[in-house]
Amino acid sequence: MIVSGGPAPRPGTLNELFFTSIAKFDRPDALQVNIGGKYRPISHREILTRVQRAALGLGALGVARGDRVAILSENRPEWAIADYACLTSGLTDVPIYPTLPADQIAYILKDAGTVVIFVSSIEQAVKISAIRAEVPSLKHVISFDGIPDAADMSLAELETRGAAVENAESLVRYRESADAVQPGDLATLIYTSGTTGPPKGVMLTHDNIHSNVEATRGKLPFEGDDVALSFLPLSHIFQRTGDYLMFATGSSIAYAQGLDTVPINMQEVRPTMVFSVPRLYEKMYARVLQNALASGFVKKRIFFWARDVADRWADDTLAGRKPGKVLARKYAIAQKLVFSKIRERTGGRLRYFVSGGAPLAPEINKFFYAVGLTILEGYGLTETSPVIAVNTPTDFRIGTVGRLVEGVEVMIAADGEILCRGAGVMKGYYNNPVATAEAIDADRWFHTGDIGELRDGFLIITDRKKDIIVTAGGKNIAPQPIENLVKTNKYVSQAVMIGDKRKFPSMLIVPNFEQLEAWAKKRNLIWTDRSQLLRMPTIQAKMEKEVNSKMTGLAHYETPKKIGLLEHDFSLEKGEMTPTQKVKRRVVDKHYKELIDSLYEETPAA
Repeated sequence: MIVSGGPAPRPGTLNELFFTSIAKFDRPDALQVNIGGKYRPISHREILTRVQRAALGLGALGVARGDRVAILSENRPEWAIADYACLTSGLTDVPIYPTLPADQIAYILKDAGTVVIFVSSIEQAVKISAIRAEVPSLKHVISFDGIPDAADMSLAELETRGAAVENAESLVRYRESADAVQPGDLATLIYTSGTTGPPKGVMLTHDNIHSNVEATRGKLPFEGDDVALSFLPLSHIFQRTGDYLMFATGSSIAYAQGLDTVPINMQEVRPTMVFSVPRLYEKMYARVLQNALASGFVKKRIFFWARDVADRWADDTLAGRKPGKVLARKYAIAQKLVFSKIRERTGGRLRYFVSGGAPLAPEINKFFYAVGLTILEGYGLTETSPVIAVNTPTDFRIGTVGRLVEGVEVMIAADGEILCRGAGVMKGYYNNPVATAEAIDADRWFHTGDIGELRDGFLIITDRKKDIIVTAGGKNIAPQPIENLVKTNKYVSQAVMIGDKRKFPSMLIVPNFEQLEAWAKKRNLIWTDRSQLLRMPTIQAKMEKEVNSKMTGLAHYETPKKIGLLEHDFSLEKGEMTPTQKVKRRVVDKHYKELIDSLYEETPAA
């Protein structure tokens, strides 16, 4: 059975989106950037001027229509200016995660045949200097910061070159050239983070992304004065499409100074909408519980009373029932005493979180809903530009990723895989016809690699097809829902399930050391480092108990029989995580093989 989200929006380009938004909204604070501890606004008019001059500057350097231009930078206004300069010049930009090491960057630049790269800082410029000889196509390195010794020129100098040739005639030619870009023209090459192999360049056209922006703007409620905090990497399609969406709706986009400063920047910017991956919500949830447990006896009792009240209120509300008068009064008190303070930490104006990139634990989603912070969970991939489905305030069901957006069709294959077809599906993988043919069949169905089902029109994701664990006994286990259960325990920071081709499933656990060490100190345990702490039988028994407490309702064959404790979080630097905080299971299996093998040395009694 094929389910459709409705007809696709009218084909269009990102250039149309850009020029229409500039003319329609003309905000003084289209973008906001933190300089010297204070947010400074950047107007639509200033953005237009800088984009035009940067585009003319690229033309003056001899960069020709269809050339590939890379952007290696953290989120900042210059990222958007460089992006729009490329798009309106008919160029294809290639965003690169700023956390990638030089050798991986070299692979992308060579594969894409990049002629220009924008770099944000001296740190990024040094990476390019180290690999420049390996990329013969690369002609110009342009920095956002003024670093003359490490780059060929700065963005300011590029804009100065553009200003030198800027006149009425050149601006007319520029606009005519921008308007001549077609919906089917290639807008960007986004290299996938590669959880299962080398990165592939996803070819997305102007209309792939434009159609997604148009489809999602009708799903999410914008009020004309929204402010978004942008902190997920713009090199990832989720935040990038989110920023295009904000720009298209006249919202103000404020750039976080970094992932570590998000809590502080939230209070400074006071956003009304935030896009993020589940890891942020998991950390917020853990912090709220941690603060409650660290409080005095009275405050702790009040918090857990409030949580119980809010949980019952959420059950009624989500089921479409009106909470009774007594419960409604208790909920109002709980909001005033406890939950209003949690909302204040997000700036006090937040209307919606939007979650994507990985499954969100339903328990965490329900908790924030009860608090008064609604998380609209959605689903999509880089190859689908990205949104396939999303929950909305009026069509909201926890445990699902919502209904399909316009222009999208979904079919569930016989093996449970989600197949997608529509305006957002990529053109293919760059320089990789074999991978393209494997991903997109003759009927243009894109094979997502995710397992799921459609229930009452809502899409439910079970797991990644390649992540499904098949035990030695032939039992199939979807690990992500079980991992999400475990991660709601206050003593757990990260969890990865293992057991493919093994007799039984096990789990690697990174403890929440703040909680675990506090527990150990109360019991007068003495240790010198984390390694010693984790070897203690008392600690191992404690963690086993906490993990097992979340296993209710699982089938016997799904339940992890052993756990292995790790001293440190999985890291991007070691290649164990993707830039969007997804675990690379193959890398984890390799890095911790000795520990994993030790879990299977003795099979526990049945």
